[in-house]
Amino acid sequence: MQHRQKTIEVITRARKNDWKIAVPTGLVTAAALVVGSTLGSVHGPALRPRVVVWVCAVALVVFGVIATRRVSAGLGHLVTTRTIAAAGAAVRLVTTGVGYLIIICAELALLDVSVDHLLVGAGLAGIVLGIAAQQSLGNVFASVVLLLAKPFSVGERIRIRSGALGGIFDATVMGVSLTYVTVHTDDGILKIPNSVMLATAAGPIAAPQEKPKDQPVP
Repeated sequence: MQHRQKTIEVITRARKNDWKIAVPTGLVTAAALVVGSTLGSVHGPALRPRVVVWVCAVALVVFGVIATRRVSAGLGHLVTTRTIAAAGAAVRLVTTGVGYLIIICAELALLDVSVDHLLVGAGLAGIVLGIAAQQSLGNVFASVVLLLAKPFSVGERIRIRSGALGGIFDATVMGVSLTYVTVHTDDGILKIPNSVMLATAAGPIAAPQEKPKDQPVP
C-alpha cells in the first residue's frame, strides 16, 4: 500500500512538471504559427519574409514536438493514477499521434505546400497499413473497449467461456496491455489477444476457499 502511494506521488509530481513545460511550449508553437502565417512568405520576393517563415517553421516543429510529448505524458499520468497503466499508455499513444498530425498539417500550411497529392498518398498508405495491421489495430481498439467497459479488473478471479479458447475455464487476471490480457490458469500463464477476450463471456467468480483439514481423532 505504501509502495503504491509513493508511486502515485511520483507520478503526480511528474505530471505537474509536464504541464509546466507543455503550456509555455504550446503557446510558443501557436505564436510561431501565427507570426509565420502573418509576416512570412515562402514565395515572396523579399528575403525577410522568407527568413521569418523558415524560422517560424523550425520553431513550430521543435516546440510543437515538445508540447505534444509533454501533453501526452501528462494525460497518460493522469489516466494511470485513476485507472491502470495500460489505459495511460493508450491515452499517450493516441494523444501523441493526434499531436504529430496537427504539427504536420500546420507545418505544411505554413510553408504553403499543396496537400492534395500528399492526402492521396497518405490515403493509399493508410489503406495498405490498415489491411496489414488489421489484427494489431483490432487488439488496440479492443483494449480501449475493455478499459472503458471494465468487465474485470487486475487481480480478480474470473470465469471465461469461449469456444475459441477451448470451452470454460477459471483464471486470475494478471494484467491488461494494448495487445494482450495476461491471465493465470491452472495450467500456467496465458496471454489472450484483446480482440479474442472481447468476444468471450467473462465474469468474476468467488475465490476458491481452502477446505479445513480433518482434525485428528484423539
